[in-house]
Amino acid sequence: MNTQIKKIIAAALAEDIGAGDITTQATVGPKKMGKAVAVARQDFVVAGLDVFEAVFKSVNKKIKVKKLIADGQRAKKNDVVAEVEGRLCAILQAERTALNFFQRMCGIATQTARYVQAVRGTGAKILDTRKTAPGLRIVDKMAVRLGGGMNHRFGLFDAVMIKDNHIEAAGGITAAVEAQRKYLKKKMKIEVETKNLGEVKEALACNTDIIMLDNMSNAAMKKAVALIGGRALTEASGNVNLKRVASIAKTGVDYISIGELTHSVRAANISLLVK
Repeated sequence: MNTQIKKIIAAALAEDIGAGDITTQATVGPKKMGKAVAVARQDFVVAGLDVFEAVFKSVNKKIKVKKLIADGQRAKKNDVVAEVEGRLCAILQAERTALNFFQRMCGIATQTARYVQAVRGTGAKILDTRKTAPGLRIVDKMAVRLGGGMNHRFGLFDAVMIKDNHIEAAGGITAAVEAQRKYLKKKMKIEVETKNLGEVKEALACNTDIIMLDNMSNAAMKKAVALIGGRALTEASGNVNLKRVASIAKTGVDYISIGELTHSVRAANISLLVK
């Protein structure tokens, strides 16, 4: 398990358990063994079983988790997704934290899969954004991948994206791109946000690698894609929803980035029941 994820789990458990689970300590003997099952209360794409397991093992290493439906596969209502076996006191202490991660990740994967299905056959790829829950980006982006989407940059450090505020501060697209090239210590792809065809032309003249078409109409994006003519990759962003995403994909853009995948998560409904 990734070290960063282990730290996130540790922080979440400390937040929830604190000085101790006073209810479980009073009602469940410390040596009592048992089993619990994770039951799907709706249809969803499974994502995050390794994280789910890691939460339980962080409380008690001897807990065993049997995964019955693999990450990336679909669970149907009433399916048993996983079985958890071991000391009941440890299972109950970890229950809420494990479900919080698991339900969120399944929700992200499920929504991502809807978008991926909507653009199937067009050639457009679905991307996430940095609009993730603070501290949970690594697991949010993992869930996007398990739903069939692709990850955009992880943070401010691993990819160049010159956005409208950078352009305004630098004095224009050309000035911003030139400043960026002077700053870079190694060759990296440069992406520039544009809002109209005039800005697209300027970004193209700067030989940028990726041109974001931000909050443009479908007609404008189609013209932009034709203008670019494969000389740069194109990314549609802004005002994307499930009703519109297929028509955006048909404009010919290479990527469609969607904040909704992670910033407006509807958690999957999953119960953990002691047997």
